[in-house]
Amino acid sequence: MKFTLKDKPTVFIIFGGTGDLAWRKLVPALYNLYIDKWMPKEFAVIGNGRSKLSDDDFRETLKEGVDQFSRRGKVDNEVWNNFSKHLYFQSADIKNVSTYKDLGKRIRAFKKEWKGDVNVIFYLAVAPRFFTTIAENIAAQKLATDVAHSRIVIEKPFGHDLESARELNKLLCGMFDESQIYRIDHYLGKETVQNIMTFRFANAIMEPVWNRNYIDHVQISVSEQLGVGGRGGYYDEAGALRDMVQNHLLQLLCLVAMEPPVTFDADEVRNRKVDVLHAMRRFHAEDLSHMVVRGQYGPGWIEGDEVPGYRQEDGVNPESNTETFAALKFFIDNWRWQGVPFYVRTGKRMHQSASLVTIQFKDVPHYVFPNASNENWQQNRLVMSIQPEMSIRLQVQAKRPGLDMTINPVDMVFDYKGTYDTDTPEAYETLLLDTMVGDQTLFMRGDQVEAAWELLMPVLNAWESKQSLNFPNYSADSWGPEIAEALIARDGFHWFTLPVDKIKK
Repeated sequence: MKFTLKDKPTVFIIFGGTGDLAWRKLVPALYNLYIDKWMPKEFAVIGNGRSKLSDDDFRETLKEGVDQFSRRGKVDNEVWNNFSKHLYFQSADIKNVSTYKDLGKRIRAFKKEWKGDVNVIFYLAVAPRFFTTIAENIAAQKLATDVAHSRIVIEKPFGHDLESARELNKLLCGMFDESQIYRIDHYLGKETVQNIMTFRFANAIMEPVWNRNYIDHVQISVSEQLGVGGRGGYYDEAGALRDMVQNHLLQLLCLVAMEPPVTFDADEVRNRKVDVLHAMRRFHAEDLSHMVVRGQYGPGWIEGDEVPGYRQEDGVNPESNTETFAALKFFIDNWRWQGVPFYVRTGKRMHQSASLVTIQFKDVPHYVFPNASNENWQQNRLVMSIQPEMSIRLQVQAKRPGLDMTINPVDMVFDYKGTYDTDTPEAYETLLLDTMVGDQTLFMRGDQVEAAWELLMPVLNAWESKQSLNFPNYSADSWGPEIAEALIARDGFHWFTLPVDKIKK
């Protein structure tokens, strides 16, 4: 792949080039790819924004971001000087047609200089309300007519609901080929998330037990200690269901539940994910009281610091009905998963920041050991930790050393840090490289986005039409509202967490 990419000169255009995403994520990721020799020999990164900056000003600003957010720490000045020669800034208004005419001239100049086919990537690192304007102007100026060598990258949220997602898909697909559209979800670029497929489909011992015959239930939990911070205005229009469940958590669920793809072809993999979404049981009005839970955090203390409640955050309506916590119970009505509950939860201002996928296996069919030996007995459990620790733990039973028969759970652990010496690439490094190569495996297809929205619309509509009378209903530094425990406890289960002593920060 490295050799192939070397022969693909690339122009990378970032709309919102002076924004937070470019500063914190995109340019640090491109810089790391450059250090690791993944970037093409000939490339240019053009930042687009309203600020009045020279190329040198732009480069200096980006250097500050790389110093702070690159996984390698502060830049090596010689390396940075060589990399930054490829960075340019265009002061422009994305609503003005002249902006796109100027971009066309610069693209043609690079093509002439590099003498060959050039990949052109348009990255929309802007607010969703600008997606349509930028896409229409790119199409109007015929900047992406070369289907094989031009791509448009759309950040989440992709739509606000099913109707808006369909409208955006229809608009984009009317101007670009689906193979050009990269709907990005940074969660799919995380190493442990990618390893879910490897763990499932590269190990013969997994497939025989990966079904309703052996698995009791599945939990997917993404908890955050942070509040909404400076995103109050955006978050109050979104909420946990839109911000996390519709994309990140449903993507994780699809990776766990999908059927084995015939090949690792992008569309074949995405077909299997869409199959999962289509097989998921729809919510009806009578289901909502016992299959979904919402919450909103109140004030409290996090690691010794007093923090405000959600309604006291900047940009948030003091009487907001927006949920900062969501828990849902899903069923997948197919042969593999019939009757197996999938529990999903996510929330802000929770006790621990962690992302876990937990597979709970059924109990042994017959217990042969003395009753006195089973004080610490638990069912086998597979825990895939995405963050902060990156690991896969298989929890099994073993005899404790000694003359008596005492059984207790032990962990068989694959730990990234303990196994590999190399740094783990950031998610955006993986996804930007795939964009340049033209691999859509880790990107969402239009029908996949719409299927996810369709699944959740009954819940969204119900929550928006009915004011919650008990918000806020959980305090900061808790595990969410008590009714979230009831959601899973009524089935005889409890939410799993990764013990603090096992988290390697």
